[in-house]
Amino acid sequence: MAVILLISTLIVISAILLTNKYSLPRNISLLFMAQPLVMCSAPIIVFIGGLLSNELTTNPSLATLPISLMILGVAAGSIPAAVIARSKGRKFAVFTGFSCLFTAALLAVLSTKIALFELFSFASFLFGIGGAFTQQLRFAAIESTNQEEDIPKVLSILMLSGVFAAFLGPEIAVTAKEWLESPHGYAGSFLLLAFFIALAAFIMVFFKEPEIKEVSSNGEARPLLTIIKQPIFIISICTATIGFALMSYLMTATPLSMHHMQGHSLIDTKWVIQSHVAAMYLPSLLTPWLIKKIALKGLLTVGSLIYIIVALVAFSGQEVMHYWWALILLGIGWNFLFLTGTSLLPQSYHACERHKVQATNDFILFGFQAFASLMAGWILFAGGWNYLVLSSLPFMLALLGINIVYHRNVAKQRN
Repeated sequence: MAVILLISTLIVISAILLTNKYSLPRNISLLFMAQPLVMCSAPIIVFIGGLLSNELTTNPSLATLPISLMILGVAAGSIPAAVIARSKGRKFAVFTGFSCLFTAALLAVLSTKIALFELFSFASFLFGIGGAFTQQLRFAAIESTNQEEDIPKVLSILMLSGVFAAFLGPEIAVTAKEWLESPHGYAGSFLLLAFFIALAAFIMVFFKEPEIKEVSSNGEARPLLTIIKQPIFIISICTATIGFALMSYLMTATPLSMHHMQGHSLIDTKWVIQSHVAAMYLPSLLTPWLIKKIALKGLLTVGSLIYIIVALVAFSGQEVMHYWWALILLGIGWNFLFLTGTSLLPQSYHACERHKVQATNDFILFGFQAFASLMAGWILFAGGWNYLVLSSLPFMLALLGINIVYHRNVAKQRN
């Protein structure tokens, strides 16, 4: 419990220091504090979802189903989240999402107490619905930013808060595992998670609705088909989607491969997952500097090459350190690719088009991620870890192709 309190204190201190250093609006500070408290629900499901499901169901190939349903819920909730944000405002949408997460946590408590796999799966899907609204927080951060050139910096700062979620989630899972009596444990973990979700909602009470001028420089809002045909949109969505799907594909399979198939301890498995999620967000300390040095096209190239190295490391063995290094590099590569894709997306739409484009982006992104996580369990049990890694190589090569297209696009704009 002391570790959890320490992480919570560091979140507040970091939010104050970072926003003061960069002279950012108060909204960014509030988002920085609230986001990891709700984001930690995803690491909890990733960490114990497969392990708990393996106890709740007799079919081992369904062990990753709750994780897949969570991600599918993000895809399913992306369009409603954007619609509610547009009609009712960002703040109303935030509380709608947090309500879904709070309800999901309570259902997860009940499902673990009565050992009902179907209810736990539904709770995981509801976690995803709430997660769709949480993902929209990055757009709230963009809209709270006064200068367009500050967008990569603001996104980096907000993504940095995910480091705290990386450690907070698994710590909640382990610390409160036996707080409530249940056949396989973890009921107390979800109860403690519900508390942190409520705390995040309290913080967001002080969030100020961003003021956006619904005016397009080109007059009327363009049809969605016209927008998504733009090269910049295609590059943005492909970069983020492939990066996210591959990350989810390998990450989802890791706890099962490590603990269930290779017999590594739960503590070692927790350490690998914590390190991975931390690596997803910790590079955000350096990405503003990196973008100044190598620009977004350089960040895209580095992220794509790191993914290739991930495959090489994952192929080299299945000891704890092999998993650790592969997942560390996977997290860093994801950070670079997701930040690049998200930073490029606003270049494809005008202010009055933002909600429908953001919804389309998230629906595609998390739809593919859900499919990847669902396939991870099936392929892992059917062919093993090495086959799983091998099957990811074509998509890693596709990222290199996206690099070529983007570099040519940048060169044309300069000429």
